[in-house]
Amino acid sequence: MSAVPATGLETQLVAAKRNVFLLTVAQAIMGSAAPLSFAVGGLAGYQLLGADKSLATAPLTGFNLGVALGAICVAFASRFLGRKAGFIVGALMSSTGGAVAALALFRSEFWLFAFGLLLIGISGGFTQKIRFAAADASPSFYKPKAISWILGGGIVSAIVGPQLAIFGKDILAPVTFAGAFLALVPLGLAAIAVLAFLKLPDLKASAGAAEPARPLSEIVSSHRFITGMVCGIGSYALMTFMMTGAPLAMVIGCGFPSELATLGIQWHVIAMFGPSFFTGMLISRFGAEKIVATGLIVLMGCAIVAHMGIELWNFWAALILLGLGWNFGFIGATSIITSCYRPHEADKVQGFHDIVLFGTVALSSFSSGKVFTAWGWSVMNLVIWPVAGLCLLLVLSLLLSGRKKTA
Repeated sequence: MSAVPATGLETQLVAAKRNVFLLTVAQAIMGSAAPLSFAVGGLAGYQLLGADKSLATAPLTGFNLGVALGAICVAFASRFLGRKAGFIVGALMSSTGGAVAALALFRSEFWLFAFGLLLIGISGGFTQKIRFAAADASPSFYKPKAISWILGGGIVSAIVGPQLAIFGKDILAPVTFAGAFLALVPLGLAAIAVLAFLKLPDLKASAGAAEPARPLSEIVSSHRFITGMVCGIGSYALMTFMMTGAPLAMVIGCGFPSELATLGIQWHVIAMFGPSFFTGMLISRFGAEKIVATGLIVLMGCAIVAHMGIELWNFWAALILLGLGWNFGFIGATSIITSCYRPHEADKVQGFHDIVLFGTVALSSFSSGKVFTAWGWSVMNLVIWPVAGLCLLLVLSLLLSGRKKTA
């Protein structure tokens, strides 16, 4: 009698691995838009502005606002079109946004460029949903590995995005960076070709004769969910705040070539996604809370290295630590979040989570340019301490409450 469920579980695992593979490839392709945008978006915005450069990072704020809007759009698209069709729509948005951004650079229109990055960001909201889709399509024991593999696809994004920024910078000279954004058009079409083979399970059907869905307020008010969301927001907002300001600090503040700043972003994004292949195993062995705590400590290490000086190695080492800290903090926080809801509660919980997450991230990218212009790179580094410290206290409280329950 035990052979039947074992066979069923094996079949489910095979299907999950197939979906995770396709979603990882799609993540790698679609995810290239983000490092490309952050590598040159602030610099492109800077060159489009007049005397007042304080809005240089506004296009990147548009990108992050787009991610928040994309979290809403993907929820509606998943409900009315299905997740597969929703992801295809997201890939189309990336192609469209890249074309609009390139057109804006040709016409030297700052706000049209910001709108183009908004569209690319909306596509990013769909891309962010991929990690949840992989987890929801997997057995419970495979969820951390599924999330890790999806984010591991970001290694390809980390290479493709910045390299497109470098090689596309002058390919349509004299219009700088236009070729890089135009490259997003074929990338989006390639992602659509991959997504066409996707076969995701119906979440409502998988719920079977399950308990009724709980109110959203009940789920999001739990200690565990709040800790996961705050730590995810803290890790992501700090990463975006520092990553957005780093190219400006390197090129405008210290006079390094833009190519070196772009390579710094490349190593940063590799550090963001490279550990993902074993982060899931670490979570399974040590628990998500301990991995999140480790990530927050690494983020504090980023602040220390960045504050030590403004040599090239300071920037690159700080960016690498920033990526590592984000990886442990965000993947761990995502694992905590996915343990707080049932399959048929997924869309509303994930939608709420991502709207709050990327709304806050948008504010962090906007404030990055303002803080850098007003106070400089050294003050930016100080922001890490209170945010990471608060998150660390929340994780420790969750660990202590878990020990009390098992005592």
